[in-house]
Formats: sequence, structure tokens, C-alpha cells
Amino acid sequence: MRVLLAGASGAIGGPLTRALLAAGHEVTALTRRPGGAPEGTAELVGDALDRGGLLAAASGTEVDAVVHELTALKKSPMRHKHMAATNRLRTEGTANLLAAAKVMGAKRFLTQSMIFGYGYGDLGRRARTEEDVFGEGGYGGFDPHIVAMERNEHQVFNTEGVDGISLRYALFYGAEGDPNMALVIRGKLPVPKGGIMSFVHVEDAAAATVAALERGRGGEAYNIADDEPVSWRDYFDAMAAHLGAPRPKSVPAWVLRPMPLMHGILTGTYRISNAKAKAELGWAPAYPTYREGIAALRHP
Repeated sequence: MRVLLAGASGAIGGPLTRALLAAGHEVTALTRRPGGAPEGTAELVGDALDRGGLLAAASGTEVDAVVHELTALKKSPMRHKHMAATNRLRTEGTANLLAAAKVMGAKRFLTQSMIFGYGYGDLGRRARTEEDVFGEGGYGGFDPHIVAMERNEHQVFNTEGVDGISLRYALFYGAEGDPNMALVIRGKLPVPKGGIMSFVHVEDAAAATVAALERGRGGEAYNIADDEPVSWRDYFDAMAAHLGAPRPKSVPAWVLRPMPLMHGILTGTYRISNAKAKAELGWAPAYPTYREGIAALRHP
């Protein structure tokens, strides 16, 4: 397929670009600056938040699919305000990219989402599936982020003439330049007690995205996670051992309360099922748990 990739420079962008090219797809990268496209791709210069400029740039370009991987997250968000730009990309940016998809004749549209659309905090012992409620508020200050994810999916699923697919990613790890690795090595990453998270290695997330592009059903969402949720303590202990760093210090959860978003992520319980993605996409993680994924990390 001819694919327009928005977000080629993000955490998943590099692995996804390589995976798309390896699968034989032609990739055009959306970039805000000339010369910003990865090696092996064509470039389309435009800004997803500048509707007029984006549509003008898209005119005359033909693609079969658009893949929306844009976020504004350069590091882990600590407070709610740190999500504002990404929320805008999931609402206004999605609307503009859908309009550009129509200009370019694309019939498929994949969008990134996150497992936090199921809610923030303790989601219980049962693994959430795609049949569970997604995008519903009731979580106080977290609601703008949840609403943005709901709006993102609503637009993608309800645009006429486009087969829209949403990828509800677990937390990424394994990205090049991951700042958490440097913090672990320096002993600057305290770990609160409690908290269970579903993760996915960025290479596995990229492979799942290509599988969804090729085999996903329009109007469907897919959880993209590995096979085993893990406590933050076990996760960072394993990372420290792999990097030859001291075991991260423990801190009580209340220490994080001035950073409500980080507190919600690090102390909540997020168990996510990947069964649908495995069954329908023919995908399975090459790193089925954090153990295999961390063992493959390169030292920074």
C-alpha cells in the first residue's frame, strides 16, 4: 500500500517506518520541516494542526492509507497540562488528517490511542477487552484525556468512505533514547509501591500496526499489549539488573500526589487483554513479557 505516516519521528515512528518498508509498503512521512522524513520515505511537508496548509500540501498526492501516530509527548507527562497538546492532536489533528485522507483518496485510516481510555486508577484484576467501556468520563481531572481519546475514535469510526481502525496501545518501552534508562542508571528514578501496568515493546507495537493496516477490520479497535502485566517495582528492578544499576529506591505513593497524572499512572492497575489482536490480526508479540523485552534493551 501507499501509506502516509504522521508521526514518523515519534517513539514508534522509527520502528514503524522500518516495518512498513520491510513489508513492501511505500511510505510518505508527514513532516513540518523539509528534509525531516526518514530514510527510504517520501515526504509531505505540512502540519496536522494547520488544516488549510495540510490540505493544500495533500492535493495531488495519492495514498491508500493514513496512519496517525502523532503525539506531543517528548517525555513522560507528570501533570494534566502536559497532555493538552496531545489531546489537541487527538481531536483537531485527527479531524484534519481525516480531511487530508479524503483529498488523497485513502480508504483506510489507522489512529493511535492508549489503554487509558478505559479509565485511570485501579481498574481491577480483570483484563480489559475491547468490549469494555472506552472513552467514558467520571475520573475528574483525567477526563479531558479520556474525552480526547473518545473523540479521536468517534471521528475515525464515523467518517464516510474510510475504514477506520483504532490501536489502543499499552505503554511503550524499548524506544531509542528512552530517558527512563538513563534515570535508572543514575539512580534518579524512585518507584512507588503498588501499581500494575500493561506494556508493549515499540518493535511489537510497530509490527501490530502493520498487521492492522493489512488485516484489521474497519470500525474496530485493537488492544496492543504484551502477554503479562507487571508491577512497576518488578519492571524497574529488571531494567536496573539488566543495566547493571542499583535497585531503584521505593517511595510512598503520596509523594507523587503533586503530579496527579503520574500518580494515576504509577499507582493504578491496568491489565489489558491482547486476545483480539492476536486472533484477528495474526500478530503476537516477539517480546511476550517485559523480561524478554528488557533483556534486548541496548545500554544508552
